Amino acid sequence: MSQTTESPMKKIVLEKIVLNMGVGKSGDAIETAKKALDQISGKRSCAREAKETQRDWGIRKGEPIGVAVTVRGEDATTLLKRLLEAKGNTVNGRSFDNFGNYSFGIREHIDIPGVKYDPQIGILGLGISVTLTRPGFAVRKRSKHKASIGKSHIITRQEAKDYLVKEFGVTVA
Repeated sequence: MSQTTESPMKKIVLEKIVLNMGVGKSGDAIETAKKALDQISGKRSCAREAKETQRDWGIRKGEPIGVAVTVRGEDATTLLKRLLEAKGNTVNGRSFDNFGNYSFGIREHIDIPGVKYDPQIGILGLGISVTLTRPGFAVRKRSKHKASIGKSHIITRQEAKDYLVKEFGVTVA
């Protein structure tokens, strides 16, 4: 009468969601993108600087060219539900990597439920990166005695797809 139960160490959880808007220039455009991300996430966003100079595009190293915000915990779960709803609760199967991460984009931020059009902001697109994790994944990020994750413990593409289908009720196309 033995029941097969999954190990608690194999349980997949949502670690974080990173929302990113690449504006390409500094100034008012950065402030506009910050307002839009703050409106979407309910958190405070911060500017991202250029890593190197691109003379052809008129970008200097250290100049703010994008805005990003990271959302974790319960807020991330509710935000992901809203973001997936904006995409029609369908996900592209090719958008998953081999480590349990999923990325997608939204062309118009006003498609997200709960976000109203603001003439001062306009319509902006954004990129979303979803990171899934398991207990024990902290060994690759800790400061002392970093270690790699074993092959059997890495989140595969199929496991990530199954998690999103089970937890968020999406369909994989």
